[in-house]
Amino acid sequence: MSNRSLELIPSRIAAGERSFSFEFFPPKTDAGEEKLWRTIHDLEPLDPSFVSVTFGAGGSTRDRTIRITEGIARETRFTAMAHLTCVGATVAELREVIGDFAAAGISNVLALRGDPPGGLGQPWQQFPGGLNHADELVRLVKSMGDFTVGVAAFPEGHPEAANLDEDAHALLRKQEAGADFAVSQFFFNSDDYFRLVERASSWGVTLPIIPGIMPVTDYKQIKRFAELSGAAFPAAMAQEFAAIADDPEAVRSLGVAHATKMCEELLAGSAPGLHFYTLNRSTATMEIYEALGLAQRFQATSIH
Repeated sequence: MSNRSLELIPSRIAAGERSFSFEFFPPKTDAGEEKLWRTIHDLEPLDPSFVSVTFGAGGSTRDRTIRITEGIARETRFTAMAHLTCVGATVAELREVIGDFAAAGISNVLALRGDPPGGLGQPWQQFPGGLNHADELVRLVKSMGDFTVGVAAFPEGHPEAANLDEDAHALLRKQEAGADFAVSQFFFNSDDYFRLVERASSWGVTLPIIPGIMPVTDYKQIKRFAELSGAAFPAAMAQEFAAIADDPEAVRSLGVAHATKMCEELLAGSAPGLHFYTLNRSTATMEIYEALGLAQRFQATSIH
């Protein structure tokens, strides 16, 4: 099955349609990959606008990223998007990866600078012969073919940005480099997303910004993710989860309820869609879809 392009996403969002998408990561083991494929097939009936596959730090999952993304494009109805980062690679090596994507029939790329090689909280260091910013990677990808390129946006600001205006200006530079749309980092308060959109608009950003959703299904794991990424985990919400932290089913149920409520607020506020960070699991995403009524009306709103 041939891959499909995402190039129409901005125009169709402008026409009032919405994008609903999922993100997966390449497992490090064959057993993990088998589990991922079960998740992919579980989610296939929901017919999302696209699915994305992350790219490990320093290209550590390059081969699996390409293989899984190519497999999704070939074997499912999904439109596939591969992630690409600047971390640990020269421009020549990035060109090689982009060429590999093209050869595999992958025409959609999420271009990210990536986390510092030493991990979040450590200073960013440009790799010798590499790129320093995501807008440079967007420009490189666009120069190598007919790619649709997505980028990241940060509702609470990038951890390294001096202030929120500097962060919004960075998004503008990515747009000027040719980015077609943005997907936000996960967050827990819909107001943070709406403030991002307003701030970006004031800087001249017109590309669609799709909010990223990560349902809390494992309290300790999500809390750690939030601390690493700089996403604020609201104190009242943290207390709710802490009280039931030893009951995995209760945590998942509460996480789905919180995520569903936030998704309702986002859609009511004219967000151009939703992007789910699935952590390679299907249950929570499927339950949120059902609660939102998307499973029933998705065929009318999906954008392919």
